[in-house]
Amino acid sequence: MKRVRKNWMRRWLILKKCAVTLIKSSRRLKPARKSVLSCFIGLKKKVARLMKIMTQGMKDAKGTSFMEDYTYNLVPGKEGILEAHMLEVCPTIADGEISIKACPLSMGDREDPARLVFTAKTGHGIATSLVDLGTRFRLIINDVECKKTEKPMPKLPVATAFWTPEPNLATGAESWILAGGAHHTAFSYDLTAEQMGDWADAMGIETVYIDKDTSIRALKNELRWNAAAYR
Repeated sequence: MKRVRKNWMRRWLILKKCAVTLIKSSRRLKPARKSVLSCFIGLKKKVARLMKIMTQGMKDAKGTSFMEDYTYNLVPGKEGILEAHMLEVCPTIADGEISIKACPLSMGDREDPARLVFTAKTGHGIATSLVDLGTRFRLIINDVECKKTEKPMPKLPVATAFWTPEPNLATGAESWILAGGAHHTAFSYDLTAEQMGDWADAMGIETVYIDKDTSIRALKNELRWNAAAYR
Protein backbone atom coordinates (compact mmCIF):
# COMPACT_ATOMS: atom_id res chain seq x y z
CA MET A 1 0.00 0.00 0.00
CA LYS A 2 2.86 2.39 0.81
CA ARG A 3 4.51 1.65 -2.53
CA VAL A 4 1.24 2.31 -4.42
CA ARG A 5 0.78 5.61 -2.58
CA LYS A 6 4.41 6.59 -3.20
CA ASN A 7 4.12 5.84 -6.94
CA TRP A 8 0.85 7.75 -7.13
CA MET A 9 2.38 10.77 -5.41
CA ARG A 10 5.42 10.68 -7.67
CA ARG A 11 3.25 10.63 -10.79
CA TRP A 12 1.04 13.41 -9.42
CA LEU A 13 4.07 15.63 -8.79
CA ILE A 14 5.26 15.00 -12.35
CA LEU A 15 1.84 15.97 -13.72
CA LYS A 16 1.79 19.14 -11.62
CA LYS A 17 5.27 20.05 -12.81
CA CYS A 18 4.15 19.53 -16.42
CA ALA A 19 1.18 21.84 -15.87
CA VAL A 20 3.36 24.57 -14.37
CA THR A 21 5.87 24.26 -17.22
CA LEU A 22 3.05 24.33 -19.76
CA ILE A 23 1.55 27.53 -18.36
CA LYS A 24 4.90 29.32 -17.92
CA SER A 25 6.06 28.46 -21.43
CA SER A 26 2.80 29.78 -22.89
CA ARG A 27 3.16 33.07 -21.03
CA ARG A 28 6.80 33.34 -22.08
CA LEU A 29 5.96 33.02 -25.76
CA LYS A 30 3.86 36.19 -25.82
CA PRO A 31 6.46 38.73 -24.62
CA ALA A 32 8.90 37.18 -27.05
CA ARG A 33 6.37 38.02 -29.78
CA LYS A 34 6.10 34.47 -31.03
CA SER A 35 3.20 33.81 -33.38
CA VAL A 36 -0.16 32.80 -31.94
CA LEU A 37 0.05 29.62 -34.03
CA SER A 38 3.39 28.66 -32.46
CA CYS A 39 1.92 29.25 -29.01
CA PHE A 40 -1.09 27.03 -29.70
CA ILE A 41 1.00 24.24 -31.24
CA GLY A 42 3.33 24.34 -28.24
CA LEU A 43 0.39 23.95 -25.85
CA LYS A 44 -1.00 20.92 -27.70
CA LYS A 45 2.37 19.17 -27.75
CA LYS A 46 2.78 19.70 -24.02
CA VAL A 47 -0.69 18.30 -23.37
CA ALA A 48 0.18 15.27 -25.52
CA ARG A 49 3.30 14.81 -23.38
CA LEU A 50 1.18 15.11 -20.24
CA MET A 51 -1.21 12.44 -21.52
CA LYS A 52 1.75 10.18 -22.31
CA ILE A 53 2.86 10.44 -18.68
CA MET A 54 -0.66 9.74 -17.42
CA THR A 55 -0.85 6.53 -19.48
CA GLN A 56 2.69 5.34 -18.74
CA GLY A 57 2.70 1.67 -17.75
CA MET A 58 -1.00 1.23 -18.55
CA LYS A 59 -1.83 -2.35 -19.46
CA ASP A 60 -3.07 -2.93 -23.04
CA ALA A 61 -2.67 0.75 -23.93
CA LYS A 62 -3.67 1.62 -27.51
CA GLY A 63 -1.73 4.85 -27.82
CA THR A 64 -1.61 8.62 -27.41
CA SER A 65 -0.49 11.21 -29.96
CA PHE A 66 -0.42 14.78 -31.19
CA MET A 67 -2.94 15.17 -34.05
CA GLU A 68 -4.23 17.72 -36.55
CA ASP A 69 -7.54 18.17 -38.39
CA TYR A 70 -6.77 17.69 -42.10
CA THR A 71 -10.10 17.53 -43.93
CA TYR A 72 -13.74 16.57 -43.45
CA ASN A 73 -16.03 13.93 -44.93
CA LEU A 74 -19.48 15.49 -45.32
CA VAL A 75 -21.13 12.54 -47.10
CA PRO A 76 -24.40 11.81 -45.24
CA GLY A 77 -24.06 8.74 -43.05
CA LYS A 78 -20.25 8.76 -43.38
CA GLU A 79 -19.42 12.06 -41.67
CA GLY A 80 -16.08 12.39 -39.95
CA ILE A 81 -12.76 14.18 -39.65
CA LEU A 82 -9.57 12.94 -41.26
CA GLU A 83 -6.66 13.55 -38.90
CA ALA A 84 -3.18 13.71 -40.38
CA HIS A 85 0.23 15.19 -39.76
CA MET A 86 3.46 15.03 -41.71
CA LEU A 87 5.92 14.27 -38.92
CA GLU A 88 4.62 14.32 -35.38
CA VAL A 89 2.01 11.55 -35.11
CA CYS A 90 3.14 8.90 -32.63
CA PRO A 91 3.31 5.31 -33.97
CA THR A 92 1.77 3.98 -30.74
CA ILE A 93 -1.66 4.61 -32.29
CA ALA A 94 -0.82 2.68 -35.49
CA ASP A 95 -2.82 -0.30 -36.66
CA GLY A 96 -0.79 -2.69 -38.79
CA GLU A 97 2.23 -1.90 -40.90
CA ILE A 98 4.28 1.27 -40.40
CA SER A 99 6.45 2.52 -43.25
CA ILE A 100 8.85 5.41 -43.74
CA LYS A 101 8.76 7.42 -46.95
CA ALA A 102 10.83 10.40 -48.10
CA CYS A 103 8.52 12.75 -50.03
CA PRO A 104 8.93 16.25 -51.46
CA LEU A 105 7.99 19.17 -49.20
CA SER A 106 6.26 22.07 -50.91
CA MET A 107 7.03 24.57 -48.11
CA GLY A 108 10.44 26.26 -48.17
CA ASP A 109 13.71 25.21 -49.76
CA ARG A 110 14.36 22.01 -47.81
CA GLU A 111 15.38 18.45 -48.42
CA ASP A 112 12.66 15.83 -48.74
CA PRO A 113 11.69 14.82 -45.18
CA ALA A 114 11.19 11.21 -44.10
CA ARG A 115 7.64 10.57 -42.91
CA LEU A 116 5.97 7.81 -40.94
CA VAL A 117 3.05 6.39 -42.91
CA PHE A 118 0.30 4.36 -41.21
CA THR A 119 -3.39 4.38 -40.27
CA ALA A 120 -4.67 4.53 -36.71
CA LYS A 121 -6.56 1.89 -34.75
CA THR A 122 -10.33 1.86 -34.50
CA GLY A 123 -12.09 2.45 -31.20
CA HIS A 124 -13.17 5.10 -28.73
CA GLY A 125 -10.86 7.94 -27.71
CA ILE A 126 -10.75 11.57 -26.64
CA ALA A 127 -9.43 14.61 -28.50
CA THR A 128 -8.35 17.53 -26.32
CA SER A 129 -7.43 21.14 -26.96
CA LEU A 130 -5.94 23.46 -24.34
CA VAL A 131 -6.50 27.10 -25.27
CA ASP A 132 -5.24 30.31 -23.69
CA LEU A 133 -8.11 32.78 -23.23
CA GLY A 134 -5.86 35.54 -21.94
CA THR A 135 -7.04 35.50 -18.32
CA ARG A 136 -7.35 31.72 -17.97
CA PHE A 137 -6.89 28.40 -19.73
CA ARG A 138 -9.70 26.21 -21.07
CA LEU A 139 -9.40 22.48 -21.72
CA ILE A 140 -11.84 21.23 -24.37
CA ILE A 141 -12.45 17.47 -24.38
CA ASN A 142 -14.35 15.74 -27.17
CA ASP A 143 -15.24 12.05 -27.14
CA VAL A 144 -14.58 10.59 -30.60
CA GLU A 145 -15.01 7.25 -32.36
CA CYS A 146 -12.12 6.22 -34.60
CA LYS A 147 -13.03 4.32 -37.76
CA LYS A 148 -11.34 2.78 -40.77
CA THR A 149 -10.98 4.93 -43.86
CA GLU A 150 -12.97 3.63 -46.81
CA LYS A 151 -10.17 3.68 -49.35
CA PRO A 152 -6.34 3.81 -49.45
CA MET A 153 -4.84 7.30 -49.78
CA PRO A 154 -1.56 6.83 -51.67
CA LYS A 155 -1.30 10.55 -52.41
CA LEU A 156 -1.38 11.37 -48.69
CA PRO A 157 1.89 9.78 -47.50
CA VAL A 158 1.51 10.58 -43.80
CA ALA A 159 0.12 9.05 -40.62
CA THR A 160 -3.69 9.36 -40.48
CA ALA A 161 -6.69 8.70 -38.26
CA PHE A 162 -10.36 9.04 -39.14
CA TRP A 163 -12.89 9.79 -36.44
CA THR A 164 -16.43 11.01 -35.88
CA PRO A 165 -16.83 13.37 -32.92
CA GLU A 166 -19.69 12.90 -30.48
CA PRO A 167 -22.57 13.50 -30.64
CA ASN A 168 -22.15 13.87 -34.44
CA LEU A 169 -19.99 15.85 -36.83
CA ALA A 170 -22.32 18.86 -37.14
CA THR A 171 -22.89 19.38 -33.42
CA GLY A 172 -19.39 18.32 -32.43
CA ALA A 173 -17.69 20.68 -34.89
CA GLU A 174 -19.94 23.62 -33.98
CA SER A 175 -19.37 23.01 -30.27
CA TRP A 176 -15.61 22.80 -30.82
CA ILE A 177 -15.61 26.14 -32.64
CA LEU A 178 -17.83 27.84 -30.04
CA ALA A 179 -15.52 26.68 -27.26
CA GLY A 180 -12.45 27.97 -29.12
CA GLY A 181 -10.88 24.62 -29.98
CA ALA A 182 -7.85 24.56 -32.27
CA HIS A 183 -7.19 22.28 -35.25
CA HIS A 184 -4.24 20.72 -33.40
CA THR A 185 -5.23 18.24 -30.69
CA ALA A 186 -3.78 15.85 -28.15
CA PHE A 187 -5.49 12.50 -28.63
CA SER A 188 -5.62 9.29 -26.59
CA TYR A 189 -7.41 5.95 -26.75
CA ASP A 190 -6.48 5.23 -23.14
CA LEU A 191 -7.69 8.20 -21.09
CA THR A 192 -11.28 9.15 -20.35
CA ALA A 193 -12.79 12.61 -20.47
CA GLU A 194 -13.33 12.38 -16.71
CA GLN A 195 -9.64 11.69 -16.06
CA MET A 196 -8.53 14.72 -18.08
CA GLY A 197 -11.24 16.78 -16.41
CA ASP A 198 -9.99 15.74 -12.97
CA TRP A 199 -6.50 16.90 -13.89
CA ALA A 200 -7.82 20.24 -15.17
CA ASP A 201 -9.88 20.76 -12.00
CA ALA A 202 -6.81 20.10 -9.85
CA MET A 203 -4.87 22.71 -11.83
CA GLY A 204 -7.66 25.31 -11.73
CA ILE A 205 -8.31 25.04 -15.47
CA GLU A 206 -11.79 25.42 -16.95
CA THR A 207 -13.09 22.26 -18.64
CA VAL A 208 -15.60 21.97 -21.46
CA TYR A 209 -16.91 18.51 -22.36
CA ILE A 210 -18.32 17.62 -25.78
CA ASP A 211 -19.95 14.20 -25.82
CA LYS A 212 -23.10 12.27 -26.71
CA ASP A 213 -25.20 14.48 -24.41
CA THR A 214 -24.02 17.82 -25.84
CA SER A 215 -26.48 20.27 -27.39
CA ILE A 216 -25.62 23.68 -28.82
CA ARG A 217 -28.16 25.49 -26.62
CA ALA A 218 -26.79 23.94 -23.43
CA LEU A 219 -23.17 24.50 -24.47
CA LYS A 220 -23.73 28.21 -25.13
CA ASN A 221 -25.26 28.60 -21.69
CA GLU A 222 -22.38 26.69 -20.11
CA LEU A 223 -19.82 28.96 -21.77
CA ARG A 224 -21.69 32.04 -20.48
CA TRP A 225 -21.81 30.63 -16.94
CA ASN A 226 -18.11 29.74 -17.06
CA ALA A 227 -17.22 33.25 -18.18
CA ALA A 228 -18.91 34.57 -15.04
CA ALA A 229 -17.49 31.88 -12.73
CA TYR A 230 -13.88 32.38 -13.82
CA ARG A 231 -13.77 36.18 -13.50
